[in-house]
Amino acid sequence: MATNTATYAGTSGVAMFDVGGSITTVASVTAFSIDNSGDALETTVMGSSARTYVAGLTNATGTMSLLWRDDDAAQAALFSGPGAAAASLQLYPSGRTTGISLSGEVIITSHSIDVGLDGAVTSECAFQVTGAITKADL
Repeated sequence: MATNTATYAGTSGVAMFDVGGSITTVASVTAFSIDNSGDALETTVMGSSARTYVAGLTNATGTMSLLWRDDDAAQAALFSGPGAAAASLQLYPSGRTTGISLSGEVIITSHSIDVGLDGAVTSECAFQVTGAITKADL
């Protein structure tokens, strides 16, 4: 395993998305993020002097920012994603050969295209993970 022991450089990041059953690299990604959280369920009873908790369910959501490409099959699948069934997503923070991969099934919850007079056309999508995120060393 070629685990990254130094600081990650975002310039090597790769995102891949399910296009018709085939995992495909998403073109022109400028950023992605994933937020993995867990519930803390209160179990405090009367007479206690401090609150107590147990771990509950986990939840993960994320976003991806792109330079809009109308010729990219993966970007087209992301655009059509809201309202569609869950699909596979793979994220590689420092490239496909070093560091880690993050993967799971996601539901695209939103997709926007942003156009400004003085900038490149960009897009942003948000996703909800269904199930757990898998983290693997490369």
